[in-house]
Amino acid sequence: MPGDRPTLPPVRLRSEAELARDALSAPLLARAVRLARWAGPQRPVAAGGVLTEPDLRAAAEHLGFGTDEEGPGYAAEAWQLAVDTGLIEVQEPAPTAQGVPTAEGGVDEDGATGIATPGEELRLITEGSPRDILDIWLGGFETVLADAAAPDLAEIVDQIGDDGEIDLDEIDWNPEEEADFLDGVLGNLYLLTALDEEDAGRAVPLPALAAAMIVPEDMEEPTDDILEEISEAMVRLDDQFRMLEPTGLVEYQPVDEALIEEVDGEGRFPETAGSPSGSDSFGPDEEDVSRYGMVRLTPLGVFGVRNRMLDAGIDAPAVGDLADKGAEALLDALPGHPETAARAEAEQWLARRTPDAAARELLAAARGDDTSAPLRRLACQQTLSLVGDAAEPALREVLDDRHLGGLARVWLAEHAMPDVPEPSEEMVFWLTVDTIAAQLAAEGDSAELRELVRGLVEQSGSFFDSAWRVDHPATAEVLEAMGRLHPDKRTAKEARKAAFKARSRV
Repeated sequence: MPGDRPTLPPVRLRSEAELARDALSAPLLARAVRLARWAGPQRPVAAGGVLTEPDLRAAAEHLGFGTDEEGPGYAAEAWQLAVDTGLIEVQEPAPTAQGVPTAEGGVDEDGATGIATPGEELRLITEGSPRDILDIWLGGFETVLADAAAPDLAEIVDQIGDDGEIDLDEIDWNPEEEADFLDGVLGNLYLLTALDEEDAGRAVPLPALAAAMIVPEDMEEPTDDILEEISEAMVRLDDQFRMLEPTGLVEYQPVDEALIEEVDGEGRFPETAGSPSGSDSFGPDEEDVSRYGMVRLTPLGVFGVRNRMLDAGIDAPAVGDLADKGAEALLDALPGHPETAARAEAEQWLARRTPDAAARELLAAARGDDTSAPLRRLACQQTLSLVGDAAEPALREVLDDRHLGGLARVWLAEHAMPDVPEPSEEMVFWLTVDTIAAQLAAEGDSAELRELVRGLVEQSGSFFDSAWRVDHPATAEVLEAMGRLHPDKRTAKEARKAAFKARSRV
């Protein structure tokens, strides 16, 4: 059911034009495009569409890897991506005995069995829209991600039996579990980016990502078995992020090779870094943590992971999704957004409307006595703070409104408008209850709310004598919260008595 789908905080995406430029500059796709152009107008290929041995060496030379012993491997990866994404089309007859691939991805010089030509997708690289380019990149990213979740080729070869069959049990690889684990790690990186844009550029230690997936939440000190499992996951993730970095998905600083060589006899790194909560319960010193691998999602990576989440049915909003929605949708969503995302969302929504029209729509949506209404009014007040003086007529129209009169007076005073009428005592108390109810819904019993409660009681010694009479649906709940939050026992008792009176009145 749609209501059961998880919802994530919104992310701020770059424009499609910017993301397309990032995609084209990603090393793997850039190499694939170069090879697709180099292959034209047609080029013989071996079975499976791979390059012949001479052409594989020529492709590596074309990419600038002629003197690099890893060059043929880089060329084979780029060629395979070009084939997988349609940058290259292969017309291949039935495989022949000569078409057996070599370890580098090519075949013997006499093994050509098909023809490769530039594909339709190559034309889109130069003539298509930014979205066309992003679709090509997404297709390539999916194939590399699937390869990253697969076991090492050497492990597969080692498990080929005399009958030619592969014993998957001996490989200790569950394809669904491995894919889910990698998706979970990418999801954690995505969530960190969405929750704190200011720290989005900060890389995350690889051990912290592994630990977040493995260590139970209630475990203060990990067992040896857990530490070994984290170490094994780190080794896997190190290989996987090395594969994913050329796609442009992540920026990755690999695990120090010396550390891998130092893995002790218990099967784990000497000191496994980073607890999921960021505590110091286990892990190396902060100055050493970078040796264990550091990773972050790029803006292109945020786009790619979000696309996968949307395909999986996860509600993964982006800033700007609400720009064409009504004020009701905006005010319902903003309280759940991180502060910077909420402001950006409100600014984009306001940009589509005149100040006066926006203010009227927001105020109309903020009315109500339902349980969510205080939060809507808080979001309304925060959004109206971004609106200029042209909204003044709309605010003056609601000065006598029970729900909005106090809010309107606050806005007019903050904008230094003349002739702002004094609120009645009833309106002051109603606005106070409404404000506390909104903050309770947004943050619970926070330190900021505790200070607000103390200040209110200090300003008015008879606060509770009047507060319980306030005709607001949340009056009793607010007074009970004040009883919990106020540090003075006598005052807390007065708050609880007032809450009882409020419930009795209802």
